[in-house]
Amino acid sequence: MARRSWVEQIMGLPVSVLARGDGAGSGDAEAAVREVFAELSEVDRVFSPYKPDSAVSRLARGEVSWDGVDAAVRDVAARCVAARELTGGLFDAEVPGGGWDPSGLVKGWAVERAGDCLRKVDGVDWCLNAGGDVLVLCPSGEPFTVGIQDPRDPGRVVTSVAQTGGAVATSGTAARGAHLYDPRTGGPAASRWLSISVSGPSLEYADVLATAAFVAADGWPEVIEVLPGYPGLGVLADGTLFATAGWGG
Repeated sequence: MARRSWVEQIMGLPVSVLARGDGAGSGDAEAAVREVFAELSEVDRVFSPYKPDSAVSRLARGEVSWDGVDAAVRDVAARCVAARELTGGLFDAEVPGGGWDPSGLVKGWAVERAGDCLRKVDGVDWCLNAGGDVLVLCPSGEPFTVGIQDPRDPGRVVTSVAQTGGAVATSGTAARGAHLYDPRTGGPAASRWLSISVSGPSLEYADVLATAAFVAADGWPEVIEVLPGYPGLGVLADGTLFATAGWGG
């Protein structure tokens, strides 16, 4: 099949799109990808805690109230509350010191939403990868092979999984160090697991569950069981892999 790929740096990470099929080189495909990049750039503008003019930063400084932000920001806030309840508090956008950082949910939510731009193009399979969190759309029924990065060596994969649809999300400390915190202690998440990957129908939920599972440390298999259809894979420091039922199936 014909293939075409695009990549841009957005949200501080590489976002790549792979198109496969007769329409991969079409103007419609090009326009859809540009729409995806524009959508994700707008999400970064609104939600980045590192941009001083973002809604998140303005809320943190008290320059705007919840009534003064876009409806999308309030929607994400509600989704973060639901994610906290779903995971028993292991996922929490309320950070130590009283701030609000929805980054652990926003990426999956935004990529899932941006996927709607790609679904409008007939006859094309898509693989959208945002810094290792992957959304797959395969109307042809032919799977993409999604590699799971080795957390000990970013240039290698530890295994792969065939996906004809849905998502794969990975959480850990390999790429960004100890950036995840444990809401139970208020300190950095500590785990002997180097990464946890979760697959499932929704990238938003897969991303939330992967984050909560990593925070849970050895209890991570029970965490992802709160939603059916979201199996997981853990990688230990010695390279040992542990998969829950349904992974790769």
